[in-house]
Amino acid sequence: MSGTQALTALRGQYPVLVPGEVWLVGAGPGDPGLLTLDALAGLLQADVVVHDALVDARVLALARSGAQILFAGKRGGRPSTAQEDISAQLVALAHGGLRVLRLKGGDPFVFGRGGEEILALAAAGVPFRVIPGVTAGLSGLASACIPATMRGVNQAIILATGHDPHEEGAMDWSALARTRQPIVLYMGLRNLENIAAALMRGGLSGSTPAAVIASATLAGQQVLVSRLECIASDARAAKFAAPAIVVVGDIVHIRQQLLDASAHNTAPAPDAGAALPRGSSECEG
Repeated sequence: MSGTQALTALRGQYPVLVPGEVWLVGAGPGDPGLLTLDALAGLLQADVVVHDALVDARVLALARSGAQILFAGKRGGRPSTAQEDISAQLVALAHGGLRVLRLKGGDPFVFGRGGEEILALAAAGVPFRVIPGVTAGLSGLASACIPATMRGVNQAIILATGHDPHEEGAMDWSALARTRQPIVLYMGLRNLENIAAALMRGGLSGSTPAAVIASATLAGQQVLVSRLECIASDARAAKFAAPAIVVVGDIVHIRQQLLDASAHNTAPAPDAGAALPRGSSECEG
């Protein structure tokens, strides 16, 4: 059975990507199993796939035979293609009569600059469609056995980018701390020490549970559980690197309860990633 036949069997009448159109598609957090059927439909039809750095190679391998694969990744602190150039490229490809798939890690509208690209396409008169994706901030928690919400623990969850608190126009970390609701940081590893300090200045206790989830949903996923006051030093000691999600809040405590419950269940335990040592000795205890 071909990919198109399989898609038809599962999806029925799937959307059609027409020449001169751009689809902005979420590829999910990494694991191809979390790709949506409509994202697959786009991959099987596109003439050209313009993808971000965090799109898994196995997802790109699903593209139609003969499709052009173009890299347009942006990584914090590294040389990257300018956003204006990416948007201009999408417009040019569509005006050339190609069926264009813009493939982004996670969901295109969650810290993915999808809105900027849609505005550029609309201004140029390019028809478009948005295909939502599974966002890394929530799926990463689930893959690490940390529930995003838990009755009696939290009533909300905050998704935030990990920009340096010392930068001009930085968000009010003290205000986030005062909510006492869990905070999930995207792209927060590089500035984690400063962010943790800002949250503690805002009133969060240094003993607040915190975790880092690296390479979420992938075979190499790693999970480090610590406390807010030492999460940055522990992550450095464990040599954690991006891509990584950071979560701060009491929901982190639930992870061990779920893992313990899984250990007593006859069903296979969830693949929650390799749990790493706590890290620096001053944070033990």
